[in-house]
Amino acid sequence: MSLYEAIMLICFGLSWPISIAKSLYTKVVTGKSPLFMMILIVGYTSGLIHKLLYSYDWITFLYILNLVMVSIDLALYYKYKNKTPSEGLKV
Repeated sequence: MSLYEAIMLICFGLSWPISIAKSLYTKVVTGKSPLFMMILIVGYTSGLIHKLLYSYDWITFLYILNLVMVSIDLALYYKYKNKTPSEGLKV
C-alpha cells in the first residue's frame, strides 16, 4: 500500500461529488470536457486492473469510487450537453 497513492486518489476524488452536484443542480455542463473524463476513466480502470491483479488492498476501493464518480459525471455531461446556460437553473 502506498500512502501517496491513497492521498492522490482522495484528492482527485473530492472534486467529483462537487462537479456532479453542480451538474445536477444547474443542468449545465458548459466547460466540461468529455475527452478529459474519458481519459480519466481509462486511467482509473488501468489502476484498478493493476490493483486487482498485482496489489490488492483497500486502495482498490478508491479506484472503484473514483471510476464510478467520473462515469456519473460523464453520463450527466451527455444528458445535459445540449442545454445552454439560460436553459439551466431556473430561480
